Amino acid sequence: MTITFVKEQKDVVVAQGSNLRQKALENGIDLYTFKGKLMNCGGYGQCGTCLVEITAGMDNLSPKTAFEEKVLRKKPENYRLACQTMVNGPVSVNTKPK
Repeated sequence: MTITFVKEQKDVVVAQGSNLRQKALENGIDLYTFKGKLMNCGGYGQCGTCLVEITAGMDNLSPKTAFEEKVLRKKPENYRLACQTMVNGPVSVNTKPK
């Protein structure tokens, strides 16, 4: 299956159940704003800085975790934390949404 990073115009082929954050970083995709680069938790789901917008394929992702529900409660429904998201089918991702 493929993760399409929209801004970067890059497709990444991944195995089912792959972690979105891990695959982005392995493929040179920058997920973090300046603040996020300084303060990210390293993918442990504690900081909320790896925010992404899912533009297609939302139903191909793992359910939101309790931490995501809390952190993203005021964000649009299609926002996810990359470190908490497992990919189970084709998806399109917008990094560093405004």
